[in-house]
Amino acid sequence: MTLALSAEERPIADGEHGAGAAMAMRIVAESARLLGAPRLIPIASAHIDGALYHGDSGTLFAEKLVEGGARVAVRATLNVGALDLMGCSRVRLEEPERGMARRMMEAYRRLGCEQSWTCAPYQAGHRPAFGSDVAWGESNAVVFCNSVLGARTNRYGDFLDIACAITGRAPDYGLHRPENRIATLVFDVSALPAEFMASEIAWPVLGSLYGREVGNTVGVVAGVQGHPGDDALKAFGAAAASTGAVGLFHIAGVTPEAPDVKTALGFGLPQATICVTPDMAADAQARLSTAEAPDAIDAVAIGSPHLSLAEFDALESLVAGRRLTVPIHACTGRHVLSKLERNGRRQALEALGVVIVADTCVVVTPILADRPGGVLMTNSGKFAQYAPGNTGYSVLYGSLADCVESAVAGRPVFSEALA
Repeated sequence: MTLALSAEERPIADGEHGAGAAMAMRIVAESARLLGAPRLIPIASAHIDGALYHGDSGTLFAEKLVEGGARVAVRATLNVGALDLMGCSRVRLEEPERGMARRMMEAYRRLGCEQSWTCAPYQAGHRPAFGSDVAWGESNAVVFCNSVLGARTNRYGDFLDIACAITGRAPDYGLHRPENRIATLVFDVSALPAEFMASEIAWPVLGSLYGREVGNTVGVVAGVQGHPGDDALKAFGAAAASTGAVGLFHIAGVTPEAPDVKTALGFGLPQATICVTPDMAADAQARLSTAEAPDAIDAVAIGSPHLSLAEFDALESLVAGRRLTVPIHACTGRHVLSKLERNGRRQALEALGVVIVADTCVVVTPILADRPGGVLMTNSGKFAQYAPGNTGYSVLYGSLADCVESAVAGRPVFSEALA
C-alpha cells in the first residue's frame, strides 16, 4: 500500500521545519508504510516511554532531535526515567550510565515534553477525550487510555512515540480504527464469589489471567457488578498488558465503549467465551508468586503502575504508625509526591521505613539492594511479572494489607483469603 503525505506533511519531511522535525516525519511515514497504513492522522497528545535509558543510542537519538530544532507539536507527557530527580530514593546507577541517563531526561525536557515522569499519566491530569486519536507508549498507559478513557492509540514504542509527538501525526491503523476496537471474545467472571470480586487482589489476578488467555485479542469482561474504580482498572490493565499484549479491553457496564456485552461485540457473536472459575482465579493468583514458601522477605515494592493519592491513603491506614522491619518501596509520580509533601505525610512515612520512589520505579532501574536470591513482596501484577528478570529477586504476591503486615513482621504474613 502506498502512503501519500498530505500537503501539510510533505514540507515537514522535506526539512522546511528543521532537520529534527524532518527526521521525525520520516520515521513516522516509514513506520506507517511498513504497517500498511494508507495515511497519517492528526493526534491530540502523546505519552512518551522512550526517555528511559537503555543505552547510549537512546540519549544520542534524543539529542539529535534537539540539535535539529525539534519540538513537540502536541501535549506530550513523559513516562518514568532511570533517575529519581526528586531525590527521594538512591539509584545505584554509576557513571557513565548515570550521566547519559540524565542527559537523556534533559533532552526530552528540551523537546518540550512535560516533566511528569509517571507511568500513570491518566491520574496526573492527562486524560484525552473519548474518541480522540493519540500516540501513547507504556503498556499500562496505553491499555488504560484505550479501555477506560475511550481515546484511541496503538502501543507506540521507543522512539516512534516522540516522532509522533513532534509531527503531531500517527499511522492510521490498528486501534485507531473503530472496526478494530470491537470485541471478539467474552471473558465471563460471573461465577466468581462476590467477596473475591470486591477485594483488591481480584484485579491484578484477573488481569494476569486475562492477558494469558486473550493475548492481543480485544475482549469484553462480563459479570462485573458496579464500577470498581480507576485504581482497580489500572491494576487489571497493567497486569493484562504484562502477561499478554493487551491494548484494549472492555468491561460491560463499566468502560465507555461497552454499555453492555452486545454493544462491545458489535452486535455479533463472540468467537470464544472464557468462563472463569474460582479454580482458574486461584491458579492465576498462585502463578504471581515465584518464591517457594520463604521464611523471610527482603523488600516490599508497590506502585506499578505508580501509586495514586488514594492508594497512599490506604497505605498510611494499614501501616498505622508502626515501624517497618523491611522497607516498603512505594513508587509514585511527582504529582502525588507534591501532595504528600504539603502536610508532612512524606516525612512521616519515611520515618516509619517507607522508601518513596519518584520519577522511576524499582523494576526499571537499580534501587533495590543487590541481593541475589532475595525475596520481594508486592501487590502489583506487573511487578510480579517483571521483577524476577529485572531485579534478580523472586516474588511473593499478596494484597496491600499482606504487604504491610509482612513488612512490619519481616516475614510473610497473609491475612487476605485466596481466590
